[in-house]
Amino acid sequence: MTITGHEVQTFPHSKREASQSGNDAGGHGGSHGAGHPPGHSTKTPYGLQVIESCLNCPMRQERLFCNLSPRAVEGLAAISSSATYPKGAILFVEGQEPRGVFVICNGRVKLTASSSEGKSLITRIAEAGEVVGLPGTLSGKPYELTAEALEPIQANFIPRDVFLQFLREHGEAALRVAEMLSEIYHSTHREIRYLGLSGTASQKLARFLLDFTGSQPVESGTVRATMTLTHEEIAEMIGASRETVTRLFGSFKKKGLIEVHGSTLVLKSRKALQGAVEA
Repeated sequence: MTITGHEVQTFPHSKREASQSGNDAGGHGGSHGAGHPPGHSTKTPYGLQVIESCLNCPMRQERLFCNLSPRAVEGLAAISSSATYPKGAILFVEGQEPRGVFVICNGRVKLTASSSEGKSLITRIAEAGEVVGLPGTLSGKPYELTAEALEPIQANFIPRDVFLQFLREHGEAALRVAEMLSEIYHSTHREIRYLGLSGTASQKLARFLLDFTGSQPVESGTVRATMTLTHEEIAEMIGASRETVTRLFGSFKKKGLIEVHGSTLVLKSRKALQGAVEA
């Protein structure tokens, strides 16, 4: 989802340069190039198929915040600036004064909290169609997390003042924001369960896998899901080391609890995995 009539700009390849550019401008919009009709899909150096019109976005109906009336989407497009970012680009950092929100059009963004010792904990993975930076932008308090692109992404940046005014004028968008804040709350609650209610790393991983596949259908007693997270990213979500997560994946496979085929994760028995949580 991007701006009708705006040209999507590409940010520098280095993580530091991308972060600085994003912090200064928050995603740039420019005049739409000649010969590119609204909805035209443009290839970027990061391999993204960039959608150049909010109204023509093929995923609009499936995305919570983007699924608004045409009038609201037009208003949203008018206040947004679109850009593409490379993997590792920083959208905002923990403790930074809130400049606004980023609507993720393509790709995924990880939100992390860090300690003074340099340890990181992933609290949430934001998918396409989600908005990051909401709590700080709404409250006016500093961002509580750091947002980093897990892969090349396209995002629309909306400055804080105009975003708040947009919500005042469009009740349906404000309702979508309330729903997203509810999801953030539940995501934080799940993270607390991983860290506080699971005694061992094995229990934490088992609970994570159950939650991760919770929305998938059960077929012939098994559950399949696409796992795009690395062992290191899973470790940062459950408060364990990468080595521990790798060892536990091997142990779960030997016990017949799971199978891994490329990026496909198969839970052989949710009941058995639940038993591992309660052990």
